[in-house]
Amino acid sequence: MQVYLVGGAVRDALLGIAVKDRDWVVVGASPQQMLAAGYEQVGKDFPVFLHPKTKEEYALARMERKVGQGYHGFAIDYDPKVTLEEDLIRRDLTINAMAQDEHGQLFDYYGGQADLQNRVLRHVSDAFAEDPLRVLRVARFAAKLAPLGFSLAPETRTLMQQMARSGELQALTPERVWQEVVKVMSLAKPSVFFEVLDEVDALSVLFPELSQLKGVTQPLEHHPEGDVWTHTLMVLDAAASLTENFDVRLGALLHDLGKGVTLPELWPKHHGHEQAGVPLVQALCARYRVPNKSALFAEKVAALHGLIHQGLDKEDKPHLKPATFLKVLTQGMALKSPELFEHLLLACEADAKGRLGFENRAYRQRTFWSQLAKAANQVDNQAILATGVTGKAIADAIEQVRLQNIQDFIKYWHFEG
Repeated sequence: MQVYLVGGAVRDALLGIAVKDRDWVVVGASPQQMLAAGYEQVGKDFPVFLHPKTKEEYALARMERKVGQGYHGFAIDYDPKVTLEEDLIRRDLTINAMAQDEHGQLFDYYGGQADLQNRVLRHVSDAFAEDPLRVLRVARFAAKLAPLGFSLAPETRTLMQQMARSGELQALTPERVWQEVVKVMSLAKPSVFFEVLDEVDALSVLFPELSQLKGVTQPLEHHPEGDVWTHTLMVLDAAASLTENFDVRLGALLHDLGKGVTLPELWPKHHGHEQAGVPLVQALCARYRVPNKSALFAEKVAALHGLIHQGLDKEDKPHLKPATFLKVLTQGMALKSPELFEHLLLACEADAKGRLGFENRAYRQRTFWSQLAKAANQVDNQAILATGVTGKAIADAIEQVRLQNIQDFIKYWHFEG
C-alpha cells in the first residue's frame, strides 16, 4: 500500500500558496485493508476514507468509465492494481494531476509543473469532456488563479465550448452548480468565473439572466465602463473588495437583472428596472435552490438600490420625501435588522463603485442612510402606550414618531454632513 499527496495541496505548495486542505490517494489497497487499519469509510459511489487521527480524506486509486449522462454517469474501478498514473489521468487539469510521496518526490506524468510555470490551465485528457461539472470547476480555478496570471489553454477553451453546446451542462443538478458559485464567491476576483463561462458559451445555458445583460447600453454619464454586463462584473468585484459576506456579493451580482428586460427602444435609460429585476432574481434563486435568506436579500438589493442611491442629491442634500425614506427603511429591514440593512448599503456602495472612474469615490449615501435608520429607530414604545392608544392605533402612532424623527434628521443633515 502506497500513499500519495495529490491535487490542490501539491499545486498550491508549488505556487507558494498556503495549503488549506490535503487530499490523499492510496495505491495497492482494498476497502477491507483500509477499514482494518482504522480508517472510516464515507464514500458511497467509491471508497473514500477518513484518517483515524487527522480526519483527512484518503481515496483509493481508481479509474472511471463514462456510461451515462451527467455528474453521476460513471462506472468506477478501484481495484488495488490501479496505478497512480492511471488515477491521475482522470483528473481535470494538469496542474491538479500531480502527486507527491512521503519523501517529497514529485510525480508529474502530464506536464502539470510546466503548466504551472507557464500559467496555463490545460485539461489532462479527452476524458475531461465526460464530466460537465468540469466546465464550472475550470472557470473557478481561472478565477482563483487569475491574480497569478493564469489563462485557459486554447484547446481546453475549445473543448469546454463543445461541452457547453452539447447539452451536457443541463444534466448538472442545481446543487452542484450552486456549490461552485458559493466557492467562487469567496474569491478576491469572482468576476473571472462568469467571464470564463461566457467565453465558453456556458453562461447563456446556466445563467441566461446574466447573459442577456450583454450589449445592453446605459447612460454614459453614469456608466462610462460600458454595458450592463461589464458594470455587473465590476460591481461583483467591488463587493468582494468591500466585504467577505456572501449575501452582499450575491446581491451585487444580481442587482441589475431588470435592465436585461428593458425594451431596446428605451435604451440607454432603464426606468423601473429595479422592480422588473425582482422576479428574475426570484427565478434564478428558485432554479438553484438558493437559501431563502440569501435569495430574499438579493431581492431587496434589486428592488431598493435605486431609491437608496437617490437618498442624497448631487449636493449631498436629502432628496426623497419622509414617507419614501420610511418605506425604504421598512422594506430594507432597517427597523428590525440593522445589520441586514448595513449589508444592503454595502451592496449599494459596490454598485456605485463598480463603474469606470468611480472606484475610489466616497459613497456618502451609506453614511446618510445608516444614520437615518438610527434616528428613525428612536421610538419610546412605553410613552406611546401611556397615551392610551390600542390596536392598530399603536402602529400608526409609532409610524408618526418615525416620520417625525426622519423629518428632524433630514432638516439638519446638510449642516451636519
